[in-house]
Amino acid sequence: MKATIVWWDLAGSGQTIDSLRVYLRDEGVEPWTEVPGMRLKFWISDPATDRWGAVMLWDSDADLTAPMPPNRATELIGRPPAVRMVSDVEAVVEGAHSGGPLEGGLAYDAAGKAP
Repeated sequence: MKATIVWWDLAGSGQTIDSLRVYLRDEGVEPWTEVPGMRLKFWISDPATDRWGAVMLWDSDADLTAPMPPNRATELIGRPPAVRMVSDVEAVVEGAHSGGPLEGGLAYDAAGKAP
């Protein structure tokens, strides 16, 4: 398995974590549901540092150079990510949980705000 991690610094971009949550809710998630070889993608934010990003887990044989959905975050933010890295995944474990489906995250929360 491989992991891809990207981070954008939002300062001076005209975008906020809240505006990018709206983008995710309205259009950002669906295009990624059929990407071959991608196991999981989750979007991340850090209000304390005004950063926005994503983490993707890939099958070992996934072609990371294959065409992907348009990178609307780059378009909206106006620049490529400040950090982009691809790493080997050494281990994966799923912890004890309720067994229900993953929740949609803050982009799908009615208020769109962290608790």
